[in-house]
Amino acid sequence: MNHTRLHFAFLNVGHFLDHFFMLVFATVAALVLNREWGLSYAELIPYATPGFVAFGVFALPSGWLADKWSRRGMLAVFFIGIGVCSVLSAYAQTPLQIGIALFAMGVFAAIYHPVGLPLVIEGRDKTGMPIAINGVWGNLGVGSAALITGFLIDNAGWRAAFIWPGIFSIAVGLAYIWLIRQMPAPPKTLGAKKKPSAITYAGLPLVRIFTIIMLTTALGGIMYQSTTFALPKVFDERLLNIAGTATLVGWYAFVVFTVAAFAQLVVGYLVDRHSVRTVFAFVAGLQAVFFAAMYQLSGIAALVIATAFMLVVFGQIPINDVLVGRLTASEWRSRVFACRYIVTFSALAASIPMIAWIHANYGFDRLFILLAMTGMCVVLLVLMLPRAMPSSAQPAAAE
Repeated sequence: MNHTRLHFAFLNVGHFLDHFFMLVFATVAALVLNREWGLSYAELIPYATPGFVAFGVFALPSGWLADKWSRRGMLAVFFIGIGVCSVLSAYAQTPLQIGIALFAMGVFAAIYHPVGLPLVIEGRDKTGMPIAINGVWGNLGVGSAALITGFLIDNAGWRAAFIWPGIFSIAVGLAYIWLIRQMPAPPKTLGAKKKPSAITYAGLPLVRIFTIIMLTTALGGIMYQSTTFALPKVFDERLLNIAGTATLVGWYAFVVFTVAAFAQLVVGYLVDRHSVRTVFAFVAGLQAVFFAAMYQLSGIAALVIATAFMLVVFGQIPINDVLVGRLTASEWRSRVFACRYIVTFSALAASIPMIAWIHANYGFDRLFILLAMTGMCVVLLVLMLPRAMPSSAQPAAAE
C-alpha cells in the first residue's frame, strides 16, 4: 500500500473514531448510568451538551490552525487528544465530572471535520465518492458506538467502554505521526490573492447559496443527532420482544447504522454524475416520508422504518460536503468546512436538550413528527438552489 492510500485509510479511521467517541455516552447513559447514578435518561443526556457545543465551536479555531500550521499535524493532535479524554471519562464519579470530560473530548473531536475532509479531497476533481467512502467510515463509527459500548458494558462495565477505545486512538495517533514523517510535504497553494466583489454563481449571489447550504446543514444536523443519539433508547423502548439486553440493543443499532451508512456511496456516485439539487431534494423528501411513517410503530415494523430513515439521513451527509468542497478554494477550505461544521454541531448540541424535553413530556412519537416537518423544510430550501451546480472541486465563484 503506498503512502497516499495509507493516508486515506488513516483519514477514514479518524472519521470512524470521531463519531464513535461522541456517541459512547449516549449508550452508557441509556443503559447503565440511569440505574447506577439514580437519574432518568432525560436528566442524564444534558450532560453531553457541553461536549457537542465544543464539537461545533472549536471547529473554527481548528480549521484556522490547520490552514495556518498543518492539517496533518492537527490530525495527529486529534487522535491522541480524543483518546486521552476518553480514558479520563472512565474515571468520572459524578454527572458533572463526566460532563467536563465530555466537553474536553468535544474540543478534540472538533478537529476532525475541518481538517480531515479537506485532506480527503486534496488534489481530487471528482469528490463525491471519496467523501462518501469517508462518510461511510464515520457512520460505521456511529453504529459501532452502540455495539461496542453495549458489549463492553455487559462484559467489562461501562468504564471499559471509554478506556479501551481511548488507548486504541492514542496508538493510532502515534502510528499516524510515523506515517506523515515518511510522506512528502503537501504542495503549497500559489497565486495572487484577489479581493472579489459581487460574487455570484448561476446568476445567484454566492452568499445566498451558502446561506441555503448552511440552513440545510443545520436542519440536517438536527435530524442526524436526533436519530443517532436517540436510536439506542428508541430500540430499548420499541423492540422489547426482540432486544432485551444492552448487547442486543447495540447489535440492532449497529446493523441499522451499518446498512444505512452505505447509502452515502450511492449518493456520492449520484452527485458525481447528476444534478446535486435533484439528488438533494429527493433524499430530503424521503426523510420526511419515513419519519412520519415511524409514528407509533414498534417491533419489526419499527426496525424496518428506522433502517429506512437512517438510510436517507446518512445519505444527506456527503451532499453538503460536496457543495462546500466545490465552491471553495483550497487555501480557505479548512475554514469554510469549519463554518459548515460549527453550524452542524451547534444544531447537534441544541438537539440534546430537545430530545430530553420531548421524550420526558411526549415520548418519541412527537419527536418523529417534528423530524418529518424538518425534512419538508429541507426540501423547500433545496429547491431554491440553482439548477446547475458545480460538477468538480474547482471553485465555482465568478466575479
